[in-house]
Amino acid sequence: MSALSVRGLRKSYDGAEVVSGLDLAVAAGECFGLLGPNGAGKTTTLKLCLGLIEPDAGEIELLGEPVPRRAREARARVGVVPQLDNLDPDFSVAENLMVYGRYFGIAPREMQARIPGLLEFAGLAGRSDAKISALSGGMKRRLTLARALVNNPQVIFMDEPTTGLDPQARHLIWERLRRLTQEGKTLVLTTHFMEEAERLCHRLAIMDRGRVIAEGTPRALIAEHIEPQVLEVHGNGYEVWMQRAKALAPRVERAGDTVFCYGDDVTPLLRTLSGQSELAYLHRAASLEDVFLKLTGRDLRD
Repeated sequence: MSALSVRGLRKSYDGAEVVSGLDLAVAAGECFGLLGPNGAGKTTTLKLCLGLIEPDAGEIELLGEPVPRRAREARARVGVVPQLDNLDPDFSVAENLMVYGRYFGIAPREMQARIPGLLEFAGLAGRSDAKISALSGGMKRRLTLARALVNNPQVIFMDEPTTGLDPQARHLIWERLRRLTQEGKTLVLTTHFMEEAERLCHRLAIMDRGRVIAEGTPRALIAEHIEPQVLEVHGNGYEVWMQRAKALAPRVERAGDTVFCYGDDVTPLLRTLSGQSELAYLHRAASLEDVFLKLTGRDLRD
């Protein structure tokens, strides 16, 4: 069964098309990632799927409901974690959850019973009466996640759920999100963290300029688009070394003062670094970030 189906989706602003004939299918119970540089159309796509903005063309079906015509009915079974935390600073932790429950018609007594479990899930047990101003950034993000679960949703949309968090907070949220998929919930997330996408997503789509340019499992995308081994080299004299590397590696790229060499076997390249004390290097396996940069380029997007 498909939790979300998108066909031929288009959206333009001021004559510029930001979503260009998008097709997506998200299966129930999977974590699906939308990756792309700034301006690729990810956030607009989420808003379209939630019925928050009207498409110019295309069809959207969310949990069997046509969107935007019956978006309200679909959203009753959906949770949303927005890009920026929009918690009410005048309310306590518990009060933020109570007020949000009213939007879904949840009776106060029932909501009161749900709060301890939600706070435990978010790692906020014992913080029920705390004011929002007293919470760290990681706590606020986890509370926003707990709030998205108030109505026990079947699908949860998350726009960059761990941006701005320290590694400890990020890992805790990753563990909680994995728990949600183990419980059968469907996650649709956008992220700029390639490691996050590799760890969490069963499948993902890479968007650029409003279109999907690659789709599949993280492992399959890495195998399809990137040589298995990567050597990163930087330091004094890297430009001279790079000319030697081009004769030994099938693909060599430079970004700033770092040389990236890709190949099935980079042993010959490693030999050339012997005795090169001014050059630092990192030998690693190919990653999703390598795929992302190859497909979307290394230039900055503002």
